[in-house]
Parts: sequence; C-alpha cells; structure tokens
Amino acid sequence: MSKISEIYGSSVFDKRTMREKLPSATYKSLLKTIDAGEPLDLDVANVVAHAMKEWAIEKGATHFTHWFQPLSGTTSEKHDAFLSPEENGSAITSFSGKELIQGEPDASSFPSGGLRATFEARGYTAWDPTSYAFIKDEVLCIPTAFCSYTGEALDKKTPLLRSMGALENQARRVLALFGENPQRILTTIGAEQEFFLISEKDYAAREDLVLTGRTLFGAPPCKGQELEEHYFGAIRPTVNNFMKELDEELWALGIPARTKHNEVAPAQHELAPIFANANRAIDANLLTMEKMRLLASNHGLACLLHEKPFEGINGSGKHDNWSMSADGKNLLDPGENPSENLRFLVFLTAVIEAVDNYQELLRMSVASAGNDHRLGAHEAPPAIMSIFLGDELGAIMESLVNGAEYRNAGQVAMDLGVAVLPNFLKDNTDRNRTSPFAFTGNKFEFRAPGSNVNLADANTCLNTAVAKSLKGFADALENVSPADFEAAAISYVKQSLTDHQRIVFNGNGYSEEWEREAERRGLANHRNTAEALPSYIDPKSIALFEEFGVLTENEVRSRYEVKLEKYTKLLNIECRVMKRMARRTYIPAISRYASDTAEGVARLEAIGVECPSQKELAKRLADGIVAAAAATNELHELHTKAAAMQDKQQAADFYAGTVVPAMRKLRSVIDGLEIITSRDYWPAPSYNNLLFYV
Repeated sequence: MSKISEIYGSSVFDKRTMREKLPSATYKSLLKTIDAGEPLDLDVANVVAHAMKEWAIEKGATHFTHWFQPLSGTTSEKHDAFLSPEENGSAITSFSGKELIQGEPDASSFPSGGLRATFEARGYTAWDPTSYAFIKDEVLCIPTAFCSYTGEALDKKTPLLRSMGALENQARRVLALFGENPQRILTTIGAEQEFFLISEKDYAAREDLVLTGRTLFGAPPCKGQELEEHYFGAIRPTVNNFMKELDEELWALGIPARTKHNEVAPAQHELAPIFANANRAIDANLLTMEKMRLLASNHGLACLLHEKPFEGINGSGKHDNWSMSADGKNLLDPGENPSENLRFLVFLTAVIEAVDNYQELLRMSVASAGNDHRLGAHEAPPAIMSIFLGDELGAIMESLVNGAEYRNAGQVAMDLGVAVLPNFLKDNTDRNRTSPFAFTGNKFEFRAPGSNVNLADANTCLNTAVAKSLKGFADALENVSPADFEAAAISYVKQSLTDHQRIVFNGNGYSEEWEREAERRGLANHRNTAEALPSYIDPKSIALFEEFGVLTENEVRSRYEVKLEKYTKLLNIECRVMKRMARRTYIPAISRYASDTAEGVARLEAIGVECPSQKELAKRLADGIVAAAAATNELHELHTKAAAMQDKQQAADFYAGTVVPAMRKLRSVIDGLEIITSRDYWPAPSYNNLLFYV
C-alpha cells in the first residue's frame, strides 16, 4: 500500500493539479469561479478542457462523461471517447470547452414528475466547477447539473446549489451586522454511512434481497444483537480487506474517508469521512455508495445499503453532520463561553427556528419506503422532529427564555480513579441517540436520513429553512443603530427561542411519554412516507422555495410526484416478490416437508408406532400452508386494487395503511413456518446464515 499522502486526490482534477497543469492566468480565473462564484469565460473553459483531457489521458482515461444526479436519487453517466477521426484514417484526441461546459443527454427516460413528456427528450447537463472532476474506471467524470430544455431543474444538485447560495446571501447579511465580511459562506456536512456486508453467495440465493434490497421473509436469528458484542468489535479479515481496498479507492478520488468500525447489528458497519463543502460531500457520498456496492464482490461479499434489510435487527442510517462555515470559520462553534458568544447564539437560534417552522418539510425530506421500517424502531430517531441541545445550551436557552441568571457549570474534569490514566475534560454536550436533530459540539447531527438516500434533498430543505430564519433576523436588525445592536439582537434571540422552544427536547425520544408530549406541543408525527409527502406541496413549503429561488412551484410539485411514484413502485415490486416467493419458493418447500412428515407418520403407525409429536407437526405445517395461501391471496387482492389506483397519493395511502399490514401478515405466517421446517427443506439462507457468515 502506498502512503496516504501519495494516494489522496491522485484521480482528482483539484486545485493542486490545476495549479500544475493550467497557465497561471487561467488558474486564477478558474479560482474566481470556484471560490467566488464568478461566471466562467468560454476561452478559459477551452484551456481548462484541454489541460483536463491531457491529464486524464496521462492517467489512462479514454472517455469523458457528464456525471449527474437525476431525480431517481442515483447518479447517471453517458461515456464519450476523446476521439476525433481524421480524413487520412487516423484519429486524434479532442475535448473542447463547450463539451466541458455543456452536455445534451436524453431527458425523456429520467423521472420528471410531469415536467417533461416522453416525446420531449432534450435535456442539458451543465458543468459544476465547484465540484472537482475525477477519473473513475478510465472515464473522466465531470460533475454537472441537469435541467430540461425549458430550464427546469431535473436533478438534485441544482436545488442544493441554489439553497447554498440562498443561505450564503442571508448569512452574509447577518455577519455584516457583526462587522464581518467573509469571502465565502458554505454549508458543510460529514455523511456517516452505515451499511451491511453479507456473503455474496447467500445474497444471490435470496430473491428478495436481489430484487428489493431487503429480506421480505426471515425468522429471527437464534442470536441477534442482544449481546451488543459487534459494536466497535474486531473487524473480521474479509471485511477488513474490503475496507482497505475501499479506503484506497476513495482516497484516490479525494474523498476523506477517515473512520471505519463495526456497527451495532451483526454484519453491519460504518464509514465516516471528514466534513467538507456540502456540495462536494454529497457527490463524494454518492461515489462512496457506488464503490461500496462494486468493490464488495471482489471479496465475495454483497453490500446492502437498504435502510432496513433485516427485520428485528438495527437498520442503517446516514447521519448528516451539518454546519455553516465562513472562510473556514465554523459559525456553530460556541467558543469558550457560548452564553457570551452572541453571533453563535444568533445562528443557533436561526437553526432552532428553522427546524420548528419547517419540521414537516424536514420529515418529508427523509421519507422513503425503506426508511419507514427504520424511523422510530428503537435504533433510529423517531419520526417526530425535535432538537437536542444538551445540558449547557439547554440551560442557556432556559435562562434567556425565562429571564433568569445563567450559571456556567464549566467543563468538568473527569477522574477515572486510576493513577496511570490521565484526567480529561468532560464535554458539555452529550450525545442523544434518540434525537433526530442533535447538537454535537459544533454542528447538528441530522440522524433521520436513511442509508440509501441522496442527502441533497435533506440539505436543500434545511439550507432554505435556515436562510429564511437568517433573513428574518437581518430584516429586523439592519436598521438598528450600532449602539443598540447588541441589546436588539439579544431581545430578538430571546423572543425567537421563546416562540420555538417546543421543538427542543433533551429526553428519551423512544418513550411513549414523548409521543404524547410532542402531540401536546403541537409537533407533527408523520409515521410513514404517504403521510409525510403532502407537506412538500403545502403552500407554506412552496412559498419558502419560491422566495429564495430554490425551486419553482412546478419543480416542487414535480418532485412530490416523483417521490410518490417511487414509493408506490417500490411497494409494488415488494408485493410482486412476496407473492412470487410465497407461491413458488416457500409454500412448495413447506408442502414437501409436510407431505414427507405425514408419510413418515403413516409408515410408523403402520408398524404400530405412535408419533403424536410428528402428527402434531404435520398438522401445524398443513394449517400453516393453508394460512400462507390465504394470506398470499389476500395480499394479491389488495395489491391489485392498489396498482389500479390512478390517484398517486390515494394509492400511497392505501399501500401504507392497507397493503403493508397485509405484507406483514404474510411474512408472519411464513416466518412462523420457518421455525418448524427442517433446515434440509428450507429453500433460502436463514438469518443465522446471512448475519453470521464466516
């Protein structure tokens, strides 16, 4: 293995490479576009394109692609060779500034939520120079935005960039009131990625895993996660070899993968990067998931990124560690004494106000069919949005709201009672695993997103909501005299915290008491995706996005339609797979075992041997087969009804409220039969096999 410093960024056309490959004037002009957001001149783009092509070819690249994020939530790419045939039969390599800046992929087959008809195929990709180009599989990948022929955003990157710009503009106004004028203000995130690794052979033997990403059937394993021995345990050699290869691939792509460890559930793991510019960090996370899936097979493994691949076993999330940075200075860093750090309190208050005002929009941003199985399952935060501040910030908030004197407890020295162990300072902010939105020292950890999600949705909503709060502060205080500013700012913070204190909860988010308390406070509790999605097209949400130019009403409605369609399509696929597996895999296998058991009983009784236990087993199996067939037929009838519904919201509601319970009923019958069916007859790897492979 080479040194990390030699590997890191070796496949990225980053500033280090730009400085080396570009003329000085071109490099400086490009930096103005990257760092200051200035428009890019075509002449500059031509020089950049040539240098980028020459560098990529040196690295073994033969093709280029505009790499973008359609509304499907994945990434897409169409490869074109650096090839230009000559009259004499030879060929040269070429790549122009126009090809770098703009592409023209077919837009008809990507989800658009009605923005584009199938016959309206033209779409455009536009280079995003703020996210570095990179080489992947002999292809120069150019991160781009994706829009329709009429200019509507058809991707997830464009609204994200717009929301970052909206927050930057409003944060700039607020900082100006503090006498600060930074060059750039960015949102930063660190995406902690959870995932499962199982045997590739077992994966291939499970039709449900292959087609849906999760096990639609499966009795609980004899041993689950109750011993809590897997968390931070020694990483098994096969997994460690996979992680080594993954690290090197990610480091070469300039992705700062830093922390890796076993997670709580057996066969579950986590990879966490160092925080970065939100736009680049989301690009990096999408690449990380792609590499995880592709590299796992090199080690005889399959990577599962579904939010809940195993029933009764912890699911996987993607914790979105979010903050704001002005010229590298973290705006959510409380400093030595947060109660006296007025700027920090202003930005903290803006976030609290934003989460309270747009709690339903944030819940919507993480809604998916897979995440419905995870949220609130005593392994992930509940579906109720709330903020955890911790003892110190909670006490500061209470003192401001109640007008009481704040007493700083200071940092407590921890003495472990062993002479050779050093004393250390206890953090004033604890971690609350049950909170969906927790302050963790100098950032907020949005814990609700699922492992398979593109974080652009959640961050677009969060950025825009916070921009709205910052705008309110700036509008209220821009005309206040400097002499009165501090008192006015404190008064504003106090009033805002008073108005929005209901969203702050430092207790146990899993408790039934909290659910009742949240209802009393008037907090929303959308338990599934069908309930959550309508908040996207609520007039309040549309007004927010339009006010800051993040999404037009048509773009909002299109995304609502895409999310609804994806939700119903995923459940439609799961229903099909369940019925197929029940009819063609499980019921026939159980029937064979029941028949053989009954024949065995008959043979023994023919020679005078009574077998009451086997006779009882045969009856239980026969009754179970009847119940499984009935549950399958019931699911078929309900699924047929759901699939025929024309109104997508009505269909989603029916799937969530009626079809999903029928799916659970069928699963329960089959899982109960697994426990009493001989292992020799059972047709698929069990949870014992899947989770505890060698």
